[in-house]
Amino acid sequence: MNWRVLHTEAKSAQENMALDAQLLGELSCHSSAILHHYDWLGSALTYGHFITPENYLRSEGLLEWGYEAARRPTGGGIIFHTGDLAFSVLIPAAHPCFRANTMDSYALVNKAVMNAVETFMFQLGNPLSLLEQTPQPEHSGAERFCMAHPTRYDVMVGGRKVAGAAQRRTRDGVLHQGSICLTTVEERCLKAVLSHAEIVQMMKGTSYPLLGEAASIEKVEEARSILRGLLEIEIEKIGGNNHDKT
Repeated sequence: MNWRVLHTEAKSAQENMALDAQLLGELSCHSSAILHHYDWLGSALTYGHFITPENYLRSEGLLEWGYEAARRPTGGGIIFHTGDLAFSVLIPAAHPCFRANTMDSYALVNKAVMNAVETFMFQLGNPLSLLEQTPQPEHSGAERFCMAHPTRYDVMVGGRKVAGAAQRRTRDGVLHQGSICLTTVEERCLKAVLSHAEIVQMMKGTSYPLLGEAASIEKVEEARSILRGLLEIEIEKIGGNNHDKT
């Protein structure tokens, strides 16, 4: 079964999340698996399906910094997308990569992500690993922020989180939405947007930005392009010998 690599044009946060939900809804047991690359129109953040954003985000801060917030069809915490590489993977139930156990599914896809990141940063010499166990959160709201609280099978570098994901399952397959941290969000922005001041320092201390804390837009875009190609290679290794691009 072939992998379909889908790279859509830049869309709003709402449109990107709606498209992933649509792709999941259209997934059938015997359709191709999909690696979906996407970009954002302007500053965007997304939050897990079960989060009440008003409890964690300041509307005036979102307005001030020009952020559009959108609910993901998957779970997980709040993610800022101005400095990450976001993507999704959709695997139908009859595909060889499908795993009935949720954690096995996380491990399978995140291992491919880890290999792609490892190739990207091979000159740095820092070993990568998948987190074996979810630690206790240091703050009661930390688990609501993706890059403030690592969970099992996240991709780690020296004890800090570089990539994570969230999933949603139907009887026909699984949607895996992933994020790779490339650079950090400006601290002034975080303090304006987040309701919990303690989370700001936790995000900085827990996350591992591949390009450092102040990478330019050009550097981020270059890294996104390279990592997308590496992801395609690694995803193909776990899913078969061929893929189609659209």
